[in-house]
Amino acid sequence: MAGKPKLYYFDGRGKMESIRWLLAAAGVEFEEEFLETREQYEKLLQGGSLLFQQVPMVEIDGMKMVQTRAILSYIAAKYNLYGKDLMERALIDMYVGGTDDLMGFILIFPFLSAEDKEKQHAVIVQKATSRYFPAYEKVLKDHGQDFLVGNSFSWADVHLLEAILMVEEKKSDVLLGFPQLQAFKARISSIPTIKKFLEPGSQRKPVPDDKYVETVRRVLHMYHDMKAN
Repeated sequence: MAGKPKLYYFDGRGKMESIRWLLAAAGVEFEEEFLETREQYEKLLQGGSLLFQQVPMVEIDGMKMVQTRAILSYIAAKYNLYGKDLMERALIDMYVGGTDDLMGFILIFPFLSAEDKEKQHAVIVQKATSRYFPAYEKVLKDHGQDFLVGNSFSWADVHLLEAILMVEEKKSDVLLGFPQLQAFKARISSIPTIKKFLEPGSQRKPVPDDKYVETVRRVLHMYHDMKAN
C-alpha cells in the first residue's frame, strides 16, 4: 500500500499551497518536510530529487514529481477532479490557467519592496475585478450550475475558491457586484473536505510573513526584491 504523499517546500504558501488545497479537497492526508536551511535544499539537489533544481517537489506513488502544474494535473486525474471527458478537461485547464494568472500577481507580493507592494495591491484588485472575476461570474451565470465544469466538483472549483480567498485578503469586499461568485464561494466552502481545510489547525498556510520571506531568500539565495508586474 502506497504511503501518504510527501511535500517538500517551505513552511508557507508559495507554489505548494495549491497542491495542499487540491489534496485536501480530495480528502487525501499528506506529510510535509519544510525547507529551513540551504543544506536541506542542496541535499535534495545532490540526491537528484529536483529534476529542474526547483521546488515544489512531491513524492507520490513512487514518483518524485516537480513542476507545479504537472503535480496538480496528476492529483486531479488520480482523484477524479479532472472532468469526465477531454472537453471537460480542456475547460478545467482553461479556467485553472486563468486563476493561475491571477494568483501570480499575489504570489510575488511578499517579496516586493514597500513601494512596489502598494502598486501591486492596486494591480491585484484591478485585475481581479475587471478581468478574472467577471469571466467566472459569466460562466456560472450562463450555465446556471453549481460548479464551473460539468456540474460536478473539480480542480477548477478548488483553484477558484483559493484565488477568491487570496484576493479577499487584499480587499475584503472584492466580491461586491459578483453575486454568482458570492454564492459559489459559500457552496464550495461548505463541501466537507474544503470546510475541514479552512478550519484552524489544518495544513493550510497563513498569509506569508517576514519570517517566510527570509527563509525563502536564505535557502534559495535570493538577494534582491522582485519587481511588480
